[in-house]
Amino acid sequence: MMEQSFVMMKPDVAQRRLLGKILTRFEEKGLQLVAMKLLQIDESLAKEHYGEHAEKPFFNDLVSYITSSPSLAMVIKGDDAISLIRKIVGATNPKEADLGTIRGDFAMDMGRNVIHASDAPESAKREIALFFDDDEICDYQMVDDSWIYE
Repeated sequence: MMEQSFVMMKPDVAQRRLLGKILTRFEEKGLQLVAMKLLQIDESLAKEHYGEHAEKPFFNDLVSYITSSPSLAMVIKGDDAISLIRKIVGATNPKEADLGTIRGDFAMDMGRNVIHASDAPESAKREIALFFDDDEICDYQMVDDSWIYE
């Protein structure tokens, strides 16, 4: 089933100059990048995005981290994209993430786990709407080396 997922490379990815290496993993797997923007997330957007964690003890640190410098927000499309991206990203806790996954290879600790990826179709839809307007998403597919816009 064709799906869209929200993916965000967090501030330490840009700081460590890993954007290209990580983006390549999604593209080499055959997933399609249909929207992307580098942005400085403000406190209001950070709190809305991570609202489900508002009562947890790490919430303020998470908001502080995600607003500390630019993040790369993306919409990625593909067959069963949400579960596939979650496999590529690896376990939330980098200590449990397999080598070969993004977190297993690049993340240093739970508080700085380098990337966010939607965990379900409902969260993907909500997160995409937080970061992108409909007209910012360039929905296409490759057919015989040609771009076909949907």
